[in-house]
Amino acid sequence: MKQPADHTRKFSSVVNDGPSRAGARSMLRPVGFTEEDFKKPIVGIASLWSMVTPCNMHLDTLSREAEAGANAAGGKAIVFGTITVSDGISMGTPGMRYSLVSREVIADSIETVAGAEGFDGVVTVGGCDKNMPGCIMALARLNRPGVFVYGGTILPGFHPDSKKECDIVSVYEAVGQHAAHKLDDRGLEKIENCAIPGPGSCSGMYTANTMASAIEALGMSLPNSSAQIAISNEKKEDCRKAGAAVLALLKADIKPRDIMTRKAFENAITVAISLGGSTNAVLHLLAMAHSAGVKLSIDDFTKIGKRVPVLADLKPSGKYGMVHLTRIGGLPPLMKVLLDQGLLHGDCITVTGKTIAENLRDVKPYPTDQDVVRPFSNPIKADSHLRILYGNLASEGAVAKISGKEGLLFSGKAIVFEGEEAALGAILDGRVKAGHVVVIRNEGPVGGPGMREMLSPTGAIMGKGLGKEVALITDGRFSGGSHGFVVGHITPEAAVGGAIGLIKNGDIITIDAVKNQLTLDIPAKEMAARRKAWKPKKAKETRGVLAKYAKLVSTASFGAVTDKDL
Repeated sequence: MKQPADHTRKFSSVVNDGPSRAGARSMLRPVGFTEEDFKKPIVGIASLWSMVTPCNMHLDTLSREAEAGANAAGGKAIVFGTITVSDGISMGTPGMRYSLVSREVIADSIETVAGAEGFDGVVTVGGCDKNMPGCIMALARLNRPGVFVYGGTILPGFHPDSKKECDIVSVYEAVGQHAAHKLDDRGLEKIENCAIPGPGSCSGMYTANTMASAIEALGMSLPNSSAQIAISNEKKEDCRKAGAAVLALLKADIKPRDIMTRKAFENAITVAISLGGSTNAVLHLLAMAHSAGVKLSIDDFTKIGKRVPVLADLKPSGKYGMVHLTRIGGLPPLMKVLLDQGLLHGDCITVTGKTIAENLRDVKPYPTDQDVVRPFSNPIKADSHLRILYGNLASEGAVAKISGKEGLLFSGKAIVFEGEEAALGAILDGRVKAGHVVVIRNEGPVGGPGMREMLSPTGAIMGKGLGKEVALITDGRFSGGSHGFVVGHITPEAAVGGAIGLIKNGDIITIDAVKNQLTLDIPAKEMAARRKAWKPKKAKETRGVLAKYAKLVSTASFGAVTDKDL
């Protein structure tokens, strides 16, 4: 088919131009198209709005701002929706199995709508953990000019008595305090009632803020999009500018895969480490790179992590929330420091049409009296907190989040649980004791299915005051709010015959965050005998999205994507 003279209408012209497309134009007129609109590039605005969670409850308003920005810049915007799943609500229940699955559904649905409707460019507006990687995966697959907009961070809650800041992790840790009789029913209720004051994503450097920051470093969102308050005028302006930016990208013919290069992903990893970000960054950046056709492996996190320090004193292991980073200037000053130290690739192009170095050229440093972000001379940790572990328990790798505050070596006796609920019950009722390594298995991408997050048990461990005395390992994963001596993403997972499925109560397990090893301390002969006796469990799901996911999903070490071998 002959392409239109205007390259900015490469896809919409196929859908809307000429006598044969009268039916399409007829359908579009009732949804707001005028005759002039058919001559403009069409920009899809993917809104992740829903009332499922406070992370996304305001995204309808922000999506309309992006629509206005695109229209004012000469395009014709169409707002459409997709799903979201709330991790904070489904955490600790069977519903959490759908969380990681939702990343794939989001990516599939945005790709489907944009591909079917002939959108020339796309703005995605997301605000919860799986929204963000799902949006980027879709933009990478489509490879049409696009911008991601983060819905912004929530304001912190304040405890009515102590006046201290609190958030969703405070609630999960309060459950552990309640179980340890350190907090009564009324005390738990007070924290529950004050932790979430309004719209926006969870307030620490948890998964949402980690991924928003990584995407900004990747070059796929506008400067400082990651560090704006959800209900601020700055966030509305960010949305309007994103809508306009897509038109500029269309004119310049800059596409997502031009931006999402190998060096851009290295920038994203660097920033995620410097912020003390979530282990989920490993899983999601691998999946995003896969969609972009970029070779990235878990070992790249080790290579980069050797030279990148943790500089930001942010929750869950630090003392500040994202709003404090926002108030001192957001992410750009940190990126400028990393660039000046030679840790960022400044020549990577971004959605502004400029390079990282050009975007950061006039950025002012943080105020001298702040301690949210440390100087290179006094880091939180001299190298990465994200540790990729190998050993006879993780022959294909595992991911640990070890800040150093909990120590760098843990050896203890295994206490084994087939699933999260059983482990949580044992933690709360006191069966888990100092010196234990809690093993939660059959929670991987296949075994779950869906690879649930373990904030409930890790929060309970911290709440009971066992954070330095109990470790936890799993073939599942962790919320960005989890902290302590925790190891997840163990591959191969139990459901496919991984060694985590062979552990018995009382076995000695050693986690070494210096040598990056995860070891089951039994003789090789004993390991071989257990492996020979192992039998796979019956699949938990045989119909529906969870069954399809279990059938298609790759291991966590490849990002738990569903199209790896297609």
